[in-house]
Order: sequence, then C-alpha cells, then structure tokens
Amino acid sequence: MTQNRTGPAPIKLLHLHSTFDAGGKERRAVALMNRWGKGASGRNLEHHIVSAQPGAMGAKSLIDKQVRAFFPFGFPPLAGKLRIARLQQLARAMQGFDLILTYNWGAMDAALAHAIFAPSMGLAPLIHHEDGFNADESTGLKRSRNWYRRVALARASNLMVPSRQLEDIALGIWHQPRGRVLRIPNGIDTALYARKPRPDVLPRVVKRAGEKWLGTLAGLRAVKNLPRMVRALVDLPPEWHLVILGEGPEREAIQAEAMRLNIGHRVHLPGHVADPSAAVGLFDLFALSSDSEQAPLSVIEAMAAGLAVASPAVGDVVEMVSEENRPFITTPGDDAALSRAVAELAVDPALRQRLGTANRARAEVEYDERVMAKRYADAYSRVLGREAFG
Repeated sequence: MTQNRTGPAPIKLLHLHSTFDAGGKERRAVALMNRWGKGASGRNLEHHIVSAQPGAMGAKSLIDKQVRAFFPFGFPPLAGKLRIARLQQLARAMQGFDLILTYNWGAMDAALAHAIFAPSMGLAPLIHHEDGFNADESTGLKRSRNWYRRVALARASNLMVPSRQLEDIALGIWHQPRGRVLRIPNGIDTALYARKPRPDVLPRVVKRAGEKWLGTLAGLRAVKNLPRMVRALVDLPPEWHLVILGEGPEREAIQAEAMRLNIGHRVHLPGHVADPSAAVGLFDLFALSSDSEQAPLSVIEAMAAGLAVASPAVGDVVEMVSEENRPFITTPGDDAALSRAVAELAVDPALRQRLGTANRARAEVEYDERVMAKRYADAYSRVLGREAFG
C-alpha cells in the first residue's frame, strides 16, 4: 500500500498595492520576493498581487521565475465609493490568506475593511506599508485622510515606514502606538552597482564619447517635478545631457519643457529600465527633483554606483547621503539652489569622484539589501508566528 504524502500547505501572502508600476516601493517588494523565492522555503511561499490601478503593473516583469506569484482575476477594486457593502466585498476577498500586506494610500480602503471585518470574517493579520505621498499631499497632509488612516490602521499589526519623517508622522499625526510603527530603511544589492554598464545598454539612447549624463531614476509623475530637472540642465555645458529612466503620465510635460527651453535634443526619456544596476553607472551625476520623497531607492542606487547626488532636502535624503555630499542637498522648492548645486558638481569631476566614493562606502554599510531583507523577514515572521522567509 502506497502512503499518500503531501508537503506543507503554502503560506499565502496577499499584496494590495496602490500601484504596481516599477517605482521604489514596488521594486523593494519584488526584491524581497525574489530573495525569498529561492530554495525550499521560497517554494512554500505564494505571493498574490493586486494593484489599485489595474493597468499599472510594470513591476510584474521584475519578478523572478522561481517566485510563485499570482495576480487574482476579479479581485474587487481597491478604490471606490466608501460604502459598507463594498468594504464587505473587499473583506471577503481577503479571506483565505495567511498575511495581508497593504501599501500606501491607494490600499487604505482594504485596511479599513480589515479593521471592521477581521474578527467576524477570520481575516489574517495585516501589515501596512507607507512609503510617501502623491502630489495631492506633497505640500501638506489632508486632515480628512489623517483621520481615515487612524481608523483604518486600528487593527494593523505593524505600520512599516522607510524614513524618519514618516515615522514621526505615523506617531505624531496618525497617533499610531509606538510598538506598531517599525522603520526599516530601504536597501539594495549594492554589489550589483559596482559594475560599469555598456554605453548602449539603454533603448533609444547611446552614450557617446565625450558626453556627460545628468541622470535620474523616477516614475514620470507630477510629484517628481521632472521639468525642474530639465531647467537645471539649461546652464550646463553642451556636452551634458539629461537622461530620465522611468515611465508615467508626465512624459509629455517633460518633453514640452525641454522643447520650450530649446534643449529637446539633450533630454532623453528611454522609458522603464528593468534592471537599474545595469544602467545607473552610465550617469556622471545623479539628481533628484521631487517635491516629496521619503527614503528614495533611487538615491541609494546612485550612491551604490559611486555617484555624487544633488537633490532637494526632501524626506531623509540629507541624512542618507555621505556627510561630504550634504552641502549639495538644497532647500525644498528652491529651483535656483538645486540648479547651482548641479552646476557646481558638473564642472568639477574630482569633486564628483570624491563624493561618489564616500557615497558608495556609506551605501555598502547602511543600505545593503541583506540587512533590509533580514529585518522584513523578522517582522513578517513575528506577525505570522513562524519562520517563513529563508
């Protein structure tokens, strides 16, 4: 008689994202999935991924083939009118999972549904991740949303944030208990960024001999204020070009600003890049132009690639970069100051190299993916009540 053996039941994680385009939080989530997807423990993990914007799925292509990733068909919309029947429908769809992970404001209705119906429907624990704000809250948080977050996160096991600024907001404005809020700085595989990319690695643009690239990595969204970056290029020597890696709805606005300033031939938008480590090293200088950030992954990637960074002092950027680089982190909203920082770095290659070396050393110590992944694994395992992430 043959005994029928079955393996352990899979651990099912439900990821509810505001968007699953390839921005910072999405790339972090995928990096964790890919790291945990290897070996026996990874084969026992299932990741079920939903985007509040169904068409925004750019990060899907970054998921390793070893990862057991699923995209539920017919999952209720994460955004819509606030009605109890809709919240009930969301709660029912969350049944049958072992851990529910929500991300940013676009998934807050799901967090509220969990807060209301978790006990009666037997829902799994929920961990919320907050990574920053869209353009509608870039200059100030909305009071109604602050109240909503307090209520929606009432049953969350943890509220996970990557920056000190968000930690302060969670504790002081959203009135979350100290024990619920967990700050884990973003991290990347810094070793990948040490290599020098081929000049033709990007689609539609090749780095030619003698060219210098001012570069950034960002979703083309209004909050990133990328026309500000275009304006910072105007006064640089003609060998300098601006290369923006990313995709999004602001592409035409960026191109229009470049044409207005008669530098359209020096502004390049190659689109989304699946592997930033294969391209960021082509930059000679990295710059950020955002109105709002928290702990941007793109800054860590630039540091790991050994680049100097110019940026407004948004989020934690000023303390993320090396001490030597901090004079080039400027007052938020001061376009002239950012342009001066970019110009000063552009004309001094020795300064750029010195700052880049210091930034790389800091990234290796403070922002490596191994450290980040261990902290996330420990946090998720505590909530699950078992070790599940190899």
